[in-house]
Amino acid sequence: MPSFVKSVTFDCHDPLALAAFWAAALGSDVDEDSTSERAWVEPAGWGGPSLWFQRVPETKVAKNRQHFDLRAMGPLADERDRLVALGARTVRQDDTLVVMLDPEGNEFCLES
Repeated sequence: MPSFVKSVTFDCHDPLALAAFWAAALGSDVDEDSTSERAWVEPAGWGGPSLWFQRVPETKVAKNRQHFDLRAMGPLADERDRLVALGARTVRQDDTLVVMLDPEGNEFCLES
């Protein structure tokens, strides 16, 4: 029987803050049992892995080797602006793709 992706884990400095960003970005909530050492976000709706956030002492030093590609459900610019208001930063964009950073500098893409 094959394995499945149970969770995606982020090493970070502030698990609660990063979990709050991703929960808001994905329409979910930070689990009530989360702490300043570890936090998690269940997927909105059915399916998909949980997101785990664990405190580590070191900082991010290089580009991610894997990242999320998010699909905007409405106008790309509106979703980009919403994510920026939550704490993301725009790196570059064209008509159909925005490369962004979450509050701790993890890259992700937003597509139309």
